[in-house]
Amino acid sequence: MFKKTALTVATAVALTLPLAPRAALAEQLTIASFLPGPHHLHTRMLGWFGEELETQSGGDLTIQIFPGGQLGAGPVQQYKRALEGVADMTLGVSAYTPTLFPKTMLAILPGSSENAVESTGRLWDAYEEHLADEYEDVKLIALMTVAGNVISSTRDLSTLEAYEGSKLVPYAAMTQPIIESIGAVPVQMPITDVYTGLSTGTIDAAYTAYSNITPPWNFWDVTPYFVENVPVHFAVLFVVMNKERYEGLSDEHRALIDSLSGRVLSMKGAESFDLADTMSKEQMAANPDKMKNSQLVRMSDEERTRVVAASQAGLQVIFEDYRSKGIENAEAVYQALNP
Repeated sequence: MFKKTALTVATAVALTLPLAPRAALAEQLTIASFLPGPHHLHTRMLGWFGEELETQSGGDLTIQIFPGGQLGAGPVQQYKRALEGVADMTLGVSAYTPTLFPKTMLAILPGSSENAVESTGRLWDAYEEHLADEYEDVKLIALMTVAGNVISSTRDLSTLEAYEGSKLVPYAAMTQPIIESIGAVPVQMPITDVYTGLSTGTIDAAYTAYSNITPPWNFWDVTPYFVENVPVHFAVLFVVMNKERYEGLSDEHRALIDSLSGRVLSMKGAESFDLADTMSKEQMAANPDKMKNSQLVRMSDEERTRVVAASQAGLQVIFEDYRSKGIENAEAVYQALNP
């Protein structure tokens, strides 16, 4: 009886031993986002990331997204929340903390890219040589752009002269010299206030994305003109991870995160932004009743060339400002981002 019992216990222990390390390695990573729960970055980009982590780890590595500022209200402190470990990862916008990412901010400026996929690809082409040192305190998970590719306006801004004196909300504050160089008056305003600004006449126009025209933003309710083929401005978004949390993971889990993050995950985000624009264009075409008080106005290629030429003075102001702050190679970084 004793031998049988001892053997049974020994067998049971032996059978459980392989399971112990597995249970000990099981990890769930938290991601803090200021975006609302159903946002497409949560479902298409981070959703894919979470599914791949869980599948490839056999369920040992998972994520939990806390949307809508549940781990801290507002987008401004997102990078700090990752540094301090409030969340394992955070999703944020570089322009809210521009002094931390001065060279990354150069990807905001209009150049050779027309959409998020093009811009994000060029961002990563230049990353190792020009931008990597800005992310040494964290583990960079993703770095992507969204395109400001249409101007929502109460007036027809399809010519250079039409910008003169117009109150225009830029896609990012750093583009103010460019807005001024084409004759417009930059007005700083968060995207959440643009709908009201257009409807009340506080502003004349705003750089937006096509996805702002349709729900949930509904700019088509208050905007007589949507100006296409304008020089495209960008916003840069990041997903960063607390460095100590990353380094505390097993070798296998770090390797898995490495294989799915970086350019791979960033392009998923860029594709999601461009898809949102495509879906909005389809929605606009399918709902002529919603567009009955709005016009799609295309800036001619000739006028766009004139606007770009006028913008060069603003670009030089920005580069000179960088030089005054000790960043001598800002123009070279910009050129690397816009080959």
